[in-house]
Amino acid sequence: MVILDLPAAGQALRARWRRLGSAALDALLPPRCPACAALVLTEGTLCPDCFRAVTPVGEPLCHCCGLPFLHAGQGEALAAAPGGELHCARCAERRPLYGRARAAWLYDAGSKRLILPFKYGDRTELAGLLSRQMAQAGRALLAEADLLLPVPLHRGRLLARRYNQAGLLAARLSRLSGTPWAPNLLRRARHTPKLAGLGAAQRLAVLDGAFCLARHGGSRVAGRQVLLVDDVLTSGATVSACAAVLLAAGATQVDVVAVARTPGPELVEMG
Repeated sequence: MVILDLPAAGQALRARWRRLGSAALDALLPPRCPACAALVLTEGTLCPDCFRAVTPVGEPLCHCCGLPFLHAGQGEALAAAPGGELHCARCAERRPLYGRARAAWLYDAGSKRLILPFKYGDRTELAGLLSRQMAQAGRALLAEADLLLPVPLHRGRLLARRYNQAGLLAARLSRLSGTPWAPNLLRRARHTPKLAGLGAAQRLAVLDGAFCLARHGGSRVAGRQVLLVDDVLTSGATVSACAAVLLAAGATQVDVVAVARTPGPELVEMG
């Protein structure tokens, strides 16, 4: 038997062929790890090495922004929240506009091998794997959500990239959870520069007025609990700007689920 050694770039083609249900396909194109193209037993799963390379985000963490702690005592020392919740110092000092944020992985070298090709390299078939991880990490948020909304791209960036990665994730999460999603309800009103390297006040200024709802979009949002979907959560400035628009339109609560989030300085130093 000849096994074709497909590069990682060929995974998108293989994913489409898999949907045809051909029994011969497994012999010709056996399942491959989406990160490194090593042989795996099941389609859409990571090989052992790549699985160990990603860092899951779990307890203990800030129950508001989802920032992971080194240990539970760190959160308690930073700020003990009412009801036994742990909050990081930043959220204890000033709560963000969104209610809760959860991410599947830390944004590190392991997760970047999947997220960056998905976001910039046309590896749209990775939406399946990534959304399954998000569904597990954000299962409590998904269970309470009435509507899923992807963080939008500006139309110029959308034309250049040809797809909104957050929209692909939201569509998959909608299928997994049964919660409806709206691809064009939340819009980016103007282009904004990259936020990397900017301080908190600068980020707020850049994002002021950057998002809006589609015409008559308020009726879809009013009285509903909304779950924002994004690929990477960094400072939270973008999702906070989105949350401000949704809350002003009458949303009862806005939560956030992402594939990955940047770690705090303590975890960066350990890495």
